[in-house]
Amino acid sequence: MKIAPVAEVKARFSAYLKQCQDGPVIVTKNGRPVAVLISVLEDDELERLVLAYTPKFRRLLDAAEQRIQQTGGIRHEDFWETLDTDA
Repeated sequence: MKIAPVAEVKARFSAYLKQCQDGPVIVTKNGRPVAVLISVLEDDELERLVLAYTPKFRRLLDAAEQRIQQTGGIRHEDFWETLDTDA
């Protein structure tokens, strides 16, 4: 893992893109971390990464988890039975 100030990353961006293939590059501003450069090897990784940091999607997952905790969710058998009757 490498740590670099934003001014250096900005000046040598291509080099840091290569470096992030070996591990994350933490970008700092005034000595504080503000961003991370990471390598993406497959489209699936990119999709998971984007969804994990999309506020609307996180709220959707959090709301679903809260409903499951409040109601106990749906039984596995009932879920599949519902799908069979909808088809």
